[in-house]
Amino acid sequence: MPDPAIEMLEITKIFPGIVANDKVFLEVEEGEVHALLGENGAGKSTLMSVLFGLYEPDGGSIRIRGKPVEIRNPNDATALGIGMVHQHFKLVHNFTVTENIVLGLEPKDPLGNLDLPSAEKKVAELSERYGLAVNPRDLIEDITVGMQQRVEILKILYRDADILIFDEPTAVLTPQEIDELLDIFTRLKAEKKTIVFITHKLREIKAAADRCTVLRRGKSVGTVEVAGTGENQLAEMMVGHSVNFRIEKKKAVPGREVLRIEDLTVIGAKGVPAVQNLSVNVREGEVVGIAGVDGNGQSELVAAIAGLLPVKSGRIFFNGTDISHESIRNRNESGIGLVPEDRHRHGLILDFRLDENLILKSFRRPPFSSHIGFLNFSAVFNHAKDLIDQFDIRSGGGPATLAKSMSGGNQQKAIIAREIDLSPALLIVSQPTRGLDVGAIEYIHRRIIGERDKGKAVLLVSFELDEILNLCDRIAAVSKGSIVGILDEDEADERKIGVMMAGVGAGGSHD
Repeated sequence: MPDPAIEMLEITKIFPGIVANDKVFLEVEEGEVHALLGENGAGKSTLMSVLFGLYEPDGGSIRIRGKPVEIRNPNDATALGIGMVHQHFKLVHNFTVTENIVLGLEPKDPLGNLDLPSAEKKVAELSERYGLAVNPRDLIEDITVGMQQRVEILKILYRDADILIFDEPTAVLTPQEIDELLDIFTRLKAEKKTIVFITHKLREIKAAADRCTVLRRGKSVGTVEVAGTGENQLAEMMVGHSVNFRIEKKKAVPGREVLRIEDLTVIGAKGVPAVQNLSVNVREGEVVGIAGVDGNGQSELVAAIAGLLPVKSGRIFFNGTDISHESIRNRNESGIGLVPEDRHRHGLILDFRLDENLILKSFRRPPFSSHIGFLNFSAVFNHAKDLIDQFDIRSGGGPATLAKSMSGGNQQKAIIAREIDLSPALLIVSQPTRGLDVGAIEYIHRRIIGERDKGKAVLLVSFELDEILNLCDRIAAVSKGSIVGILDEDEADERKIGVMMAGVGAGGSHD
């Protein structure tokens, strides 16, 4: 038997206040696709950061193809043929694809000048060989998130990596881009590449992985053959108890109208209408879902309701009042809560502490602020402790943890905790479970339904059809910035919604 491609033996990594990896064991065979599964904060990214040299372990050893190695930094990892595609891409947006790929390894001509043409040729050859379909001369800022990820893959292939690590590779991708990435995995495996990918999504593991190693609270739970292991078993290994994938909820009893949008048009980043003559409403005690493929105006719709983008025409009513041109602060204080799709740009201040982020919308009010404007730090700290316990936010350092040092899933939990704690009359949730594990998804889904059952109006935007069908009482399908049709949950199914998302109205006509 050939030696495994990777052996990580009793790896331990300790940060202040938390043991991220506690004598973890990982073995990956040459040429296999190996999934690394675990809850948010289970230690998956830490373990892969140790393998790539971003962290030095506090204990344990590593073998690559049977030979003991010391990986002190990413250069050591690269020399061993290890490459890593990070969850948050490391790209220079005003550089071309090729300039990003060769950064730090720039080719030179015989006179010592930068030889971009030869690099572009090699990038084009690699792109064609692996079916990545990337234009070497495109600017990063002009290409989609899915294409940017392909550039990251090309960066490590350009450096001749044959062990490829992917950290949450599908967290920011559309369903179509996810399918394309899994096809890329198949082509990489056919080229004898060894792939380790971190994910929370059990379907992706079943679709792409040969074996799966599960971590829980920093410890190894076990490694299983994916073909012989069901999704429920994987979920139970991950969280330590059985998981209900289908939320139990009673029939909605909608009350008065909270949100009404009339003939809304919003201009997008490219100067053309992203939302066009869109009308929809949300009532007390119901969840209304916006279903659609990414890029069909959902982001601009949410931004317009929240006040982040101006309204070109049409009107937005909240509790009967026209708020189309109200300030963001007035919308917040009147009772509109928002869980944004981009937690880093619009959800958190990453250089602030967790407890500070949890009062971003309420710091001016008692008990957090005195009548003369000074913060009550003990109240801020204790408030954060309560939300950390309620929402199982795993931060390592408690309320004093910097937001940027938390895992993506725990950052998301913090935003949801802050918004739900404010008990808004209208809760807008955009991609609420992106990057969360199944246990956290189950919990967040129950909290969303809990808000509905308290009589709140909930507008849910999600690219996950399962999530839309699971949570929503009414579902509005959007295509090219317009509502194609609206279905009650009793008449909605994946096929009907999918057809409507393609632009075919509920009655069968093209929009």
